[in-house]
Amino acid sequence: MATNDLLEKRLALFPVTTTYSGAAGSATLRIGGCDLQALADRYGTPLYLFDGATLDAAAAAYQEALQRHYPGASGITYAGKAFMCKAIAQWAQRQGFWIDCTGAGEIGVAVAAGLPRDRILVHGVNKSKEDLEAAVAHAGTIVVDNLPELYRLAGLLRTGSTTPQLWIRVRPGLAVDTHIYRQTGQEESKFGMAPAEVVAAVQFCQTEGLHLTGLHFHQGSHFHDPAPVGPALDTVLDLLVELRGQTGWYPEILCPGGGWGVAYHEEELPHPSIDRYVEFVAQRLVAGCQARALPLPTLRLEPGRSLVAQAGVAVYRVDTVKRTGARRWLLIDGGMADNPRPALYGARYSALPVTAPDRPVAGMTWIAGPYCESGDVLIEGLVLPALEAGELLAVPVSGAYHLAMGSNYNGARKPAVLWLREGCAYTILRRETVEDLLLRETELPPDA
Repeated sequence: MATNDLLEKRLALFPVTTTYSGAAGSATLRIGGCDLQALADRYGTPLYLFDGATLDAAAAAYQEALQRHYPGASGITYAGKAFMCKAIAQWAQRQGFWIDCTGAGEIGVAVAAGLPRDRILVHGVNKSKEDLEAAVAHAGTIVVDNLPELYRLAGLLRTGSTTPQLWIRVRPGLAVDTHIYRQTGQEESKFGMAPAEVVAAVQFCQTEGLHLTGLHFHQGSHFHDPAPVGPALDTVLDLLVELRGQTGWYPEILCPGGGWGVAYHEEELPHPSIDRYVEFVAQRLVAGCQARALPLPTLRLEPGRSLVAQAGVAVYRVDTVKRTGARRWLLIDGGMADNPRPALYGARYSALPVTAPDRPVAGMTWIAGPYCESGDVLIEGLVLPALEAGELLAVPVSGAYHLAMGSNYNGARKPAVLWLREGCAYTILRRETVEDLLLRETELPPDA
């Protein structure tokens, strides 16, 4: 592939506002009107950038697709597990979205961001007592994963003054085509209830007078073909027929989860659109309800990755260039501590130099981080120009499941995160310091 063709394909992975300007051989990448070299010099690296315009475009794609393809009421719940902080929660609220929180920690972030109760939905496969108490105190909707959790929750609700809506998570017995670690809907999954348990859960809610309004299922994350959602929807709709006959209950809301994938590498382009995914789910639900003479429920989708992944870019500095055998290595100042996905899932990424991305390529390159693990390899065998120590590398599609799954391994401090819009950069997470790492530490007593 010619250098210019390769550059254009890689740029398609970056946020929609990405440009490069300057004389040939010295141009610099810009996102949201901001010069990445200048941002890295000011804020340091590793550095994470989120482009507001790209986030807005993804949100609009979901909202417009639902309006176009689903004749009933519908809505979006942002899956906070993809990336959660106060600024992202506030952005989601401005879009009219709910926020999906897992546990007391994410609930606390949503509350601190100013989200009202009716915008907070709580998930979790094994909610602790603290999680359930936080959910009852702050959430408008709680998705119940299993019967023991339902019984514990009922006890809390009997003594409380709030009555959140409850949804039941059903396990449809069918997963989507994705990495085994990201599959959630198969029969042996740890998530959700079997259909017979759902019937028992509905009957218990009726006996206890609980406010049961919805049914939820999820089959996995980062899939690219919506077809497997169809049989799962059919399974759930058949269950609804059974529930209606046995209990008289029918959900106001049906949520088939989210998990729609994105392209991380230029060889994965073009990626099927958000519209295609929404169209398939909406049309299959409408047809399934019509075939069973069921009323259309409110359809809620729970995208995370496909809303924020492309909006995010990670910027690293090359500290060392070295060779081992036939491999040319770029050793950068970040890696598995801020992005564990390559180590966990074998995730494949692409990258561009921040300066002169249009220069000729020089062959295959391996990009690795500073951590004491052989698995700390961010990108393997990527065609790149000849970079030198001190240069910057931009890795696109870094907005989901990087920082959310990051760690302090080897004493790594979490990077700063900037929000970019129309030439302005706003710090939404400051860079972590050594002092931050020591906040939870205590001294060992002399006699211990």
